Formats: sequence, structure tokens, C-alpha cells
Amino acid sequence: MRNTFIIEIISTLLVILFTYTAVSKLMDLPVFRDQMHNQEFPKWIAGILIMALPPTEIVTAVLLIIPRARLTGLWFSAILLTLFSGYITLVVAGFYRRTPCSCGGVLKSMGWNTHLIFNLFFLLLTCFAISICNRGRRNQPKN
Repeated sequence: MRNTFIIEIISTLLVILFTYTAVSKLMDLPVFRDQMHNQEFPKWIAGILIMALPPTEIVTAVLLIIPRARLTGLWFSAILLTLFSGYITLVVAGFYRRTPCSCGGVLKSMGWNTHLIFNLFFLLLTCFAISICNRGRRNQPKN
């Protein structure tokens, strides 16, 4: 019972995070598009990310809402947060010459170090929720 509540709280936080970032990007799509094309990676990657990121964030949020799909949503969250954190780690390490932030809303006002800590915090929460789900599945009686 307590574990279910913890998973629901973490899932709710992730739903808010991914919905907020997706909606922020979509509401200011021309700016998001310009920021992505201003990144140091190849333009074709920017094009794919422009088309894929907001829908992927929305799908992740929807999966987290549906109890039967929640574990899949948590895995999507872990993958997205790992990729975002990896990019930010490269930025912090000075790997890129210029580093425009293509984040949405309030996240774009964070410094890179703060943003990395923010993402790692959510990644840890996600991994914790996945471990609780997996532990619960192992403890279920076999049919």
C-alpha cells in the first residue's frame, strides 16, 4: 500500500514535469525550433528532435497515468532523463563551444549545474519507482 502511494507520487511528479516541458516547447515552437537548430549537433538530428521530443514527452506522461502502463512510462522517463542528463553533463564538462538551452518554461532559467542536479534528482526518483515496481512484481504469487 505504501509502495503504491510512493509510485503514484513519483509518477505524478514525472507527469507534471514531462507535460510541462512538452507544452512549453509546443507553445513556443518557433523558439524551440531555433534553439534546436542552434545546437552543435548535425541539423538532421535537430530536425528529428524537434519532431520527436514533445510527442515522446507527452506519450511518457500518458503512460505514467495509466496504471497498467506505468512501469513502461517509468522506463521511458528513465531513458529520457538519462539522455537529457548526459547532454547536460557534456555541457558542464565544456564539450560544446556554445550551449543554447532548448528547455521549456522555467527550466530554461536554471543554470547548467542546477539543471543537472534537477535532472539527476528526477532520474533517482524514477529509478527508485522502477525498483519498487520490480520488487512488487517479484513478490506476486505465480499462477
